[in-house]
Amino acid sequence: MAWPYFDPEYENLNIRINPPRVSVDNSSCKDCTLVKVDSMNKPGILLEVVQILTDLDLIITKAYISSDGGWFMDVFHVTDQNRKKVTDSKTIEQIEKALGPKGQAADWMKSWPGKRVGVHSVGDQTAVELIAWDRPGLLSEIFSVLADLHFNITAAEVWTHNRRIACILYVNDNTNNPVVDDHSRLSALEDQLKNILGGTHDDEQIGRTIFSMGSTHIDRRLHQMLFAVRDYEGDAAMNDTELPSLRPKISVEHCKEKGYSVVTVKSKDRPKLMFDIVCTLTDMQYVVFHATVSSDGPYASQEYFIRHMDGCTLETEGEKDRVIKCLEAAIRRRASEDLSLELCGKDRVGLLSEMTRVLRENGLSVIRAGASTVGENATNVFYVRDASGNPVDMRIIEALRKEVGLTMMLNVKKAPVATRTKAPHEAKGLSKASFFFGGLLDKFLS
Repeated sequence: MAWPYFDPEYENLNIRINPPRVSVDNSSCKDCTLVKVDSMNKPGILLEVVQILTDLDLIITKAYISSDGGWFMDVFHVTDQNRKKVTDSKTIEQIEKALGPKGQAADWMKSWPGKRVGVHSVGDQTAVELIAWDRPGLLSEIFSVLADLHFNITAAEVWTHNRRIACILYVNDNTNNPVVDDHSRLSALEDQLKNILGGTHDDEQIGRTIFSMGSTHIDRRLHQMLFAVRDYEGDAAMNDTELPSLRPKISVEHCKEKGYSVVTVKSKDRPKLMFDIVCTLTDMQYVVFHATVSSDGPYASQEYFIRHMDGCTLETEGEKDRVIKCLEAAIRRRASEDLSLELCGKDRVGLLSEMTRVLRENGLSVIRAGASTVGENATNVFYVRDASGNPVDMRIIEALRKEVGLTMMLNVKKAPVATRTKAPHEAKGLSKASFFFGGLLDKFLS
């Protein structure tokens, strides 16, 4: 029996007939830039748009989303990292290009020379993914193994949460910087990493190494790795120094009139907060039909009207509880009230091994880290705390500055001191919205 011919381009026909429309508006709001996106709806489109804006180092202060039916309409209020309007013509052009009809995010980001390595995949290098139970000194041991085997780390991102550690490292050969495709060298690396990562037969997800030549978005992949080892379960207690009022307030309710589950998140605001929430909902197979996001001073309120991909809402208490735990974990993986140390200098093989060894010897524990190289220059950022969980003694930082100051420039940034005046649910303007804002979106699009 002969099957009829099916044109593989057919499913893209609607997009070609009705290409996305993107506008960047700097006149409607005095303190932020409005980015409006109208497009045919497709699975994962909200995450794609939020990811692009986040990767452009834009801060989303407000957002109004509607994608009920075949059309997707978004309005984002964004600023640059200095909380100013986006006025740079090159950045505006990049927004329009990435989100517009010819936007191919992956190819476009690879060709963007100004973007720091480490936020996006690096095509000519080997990605090494590590997941393990965390312990003091583990990160230093990982970097030491790579240095001993003459692997050059060009980019790295490390997250820790609830006693787990997830790393994505981009490596190449330190001799003439080719991609590493020697299976014997990779096997030797894997064996040595397995020895220090640990793991048991009862928990195969913890303590493993994966090599990949493919492309991945680092932040999303780190979320997926920690989600896979269920870091949202168990004792995810707050830091001893963390105020209870700073813990995210998350609730799930049912909107009978519209047939949605309504997820409300109120928390301390920070960059990439919306990305982390949308990424988690998407990877949990939930579809966002409508959403509103706003920030008021140091706090943010986000509301999502969702259904599962099969069309069902969250009916049981177990489903609701799992979503709440997963979203809280996603928020806390990147949140940091810790001291950050930025070390800049000339790149060399073994640099990360040396830096993490120095931090460990000075009694500092790395909570999160990012490393990147541009040409011969390396920038390494470490979020640290005292090994006992106490605030870092600044005398240690001064001693550290003297120790590394001859070869690296050290910038120290303290997290702002939190106050007990207002909890997220008490902040002005963050009361739960009781209206359905689909109609409100039309006002922003008109």
